[in-house]
Amino acid sequence: MSAERDIFDRLRLIRSPNIGPVSYRQLVARFGSAGRALEALPDLASRAGGRAFVAAPADAIRREIEKLQRLGAHYLFIDDADYPAPLAELENAPPVLTYLGNIAFASQTNVAMVGARNASAAGCRMARSIAQDLGEREIIVTSGLARGIDAAAHQGALRTGTIAVIAGGIDIVYPPEHAELQARIAAEGLLIAEMPPGIEPRARHFPYRNRIISGLSAGTVVVEAIPRSGSLITARLAGEAGREVMAIPGSPLDPRSRGCNQLIREGATLVQDADEIAELIAPLDHRVRSTASAAPRFDFIAEAGDSERGTIFGLLSPNFAAVDELVRLSGMPSAQVQMVLLELELAGRLERGAGARVRLTA
Repeated sequence: MSAERDIFDRLRLIRSPNIGPVSYRQLVARFGSAGRALEALPDLASRAGGRAFVAAPADAIRREIEKLQRLGAHYLFIDDADYPAPLAELENAPPVLTYLGNIAFASQTNVAMVGARNASAAGCRMARSIAQDLGEREIIVTSGLARGIDAAAHQGALRTGTIAVIAGGIDIVYPPEHAELQARIAAEGLLIAEMPPGIEPRARHFPYRNRIISGLSAGTVVVEAIPRSGSLITARLAGEAGREVMAIPGSPLDPRSRGCNQLIREGATLVQDADEIAELIAPLDHRVRSTASAAPRFDFIAEAGDSERGTIFGLLSPNFAAVDELVRLSGMPSAQVQMVLLELELAGRLERGAGARVRLTA
């Protein structure tokens, strides 16, 4: 098979309905290639009572590839040599990314720095200063190119190396006032997107972006944040991935400090400067890079029959349940449980959540 055909098949698989990061990797592991997986999808989806499966239109994939080429951007697939190992360690790591800039930055020591969009002047000044100091220690600063703390972190680290992960397509500027900063990062740093080119960012895209920010990094630093903010989501994802969670404390009188103070109260490490951050992430960065695998193993030796499907379906509900719990309660081999879940997902009847949890769709 030609490299061009393989790229086409991979993109068509991940852009198809009901195919997420987990199911993509399971399908490729089971069938050996994206092309063979595409051929098997209609049968797999029909086993769980789904409607006839229709893959992503071939013409749409061709247009996407042509558009990315015109932009001068590149694809990065999860089993490519340049795909960063810390990100590949995540169960729901993006099967494909698009990027502009120096992809080598993604494989260097990274620290995520996030915070409030309506940040204070002092918070922005601190973010810029710490990002600059981290860069002088050869640590890449990763953020989400949002207003406030994100932008300040990028500005502080631009000279030494910064990564911006955006929620829309690689060609979409958001927010509009960051057009010049985004262009500079694409030219001098690294700009990454999971969405296809041309896709405008939507609210549902930002949590997916946040998992990439935290997944690339050995640790996440929150500078200012209100409770229940996107920055705290990024911190939570970092903690779930076994990465260091750090926060800069602030006045309890400032709502923008309450999220950071809450993180510290819940166990995040209080940090005040780049030296403390660098010291904290050094051992964790080594562990992540020495144990991460870009190709997790999926055991699909056991097939599932109607009885197994009925058992798993009876255990599922609209509330999230851990996959390990389904294996324990069903008494079935993990391979059979994973097979049933994959069939249900392809049929549009299952939703996957963070932390290897699943639930029935409405």
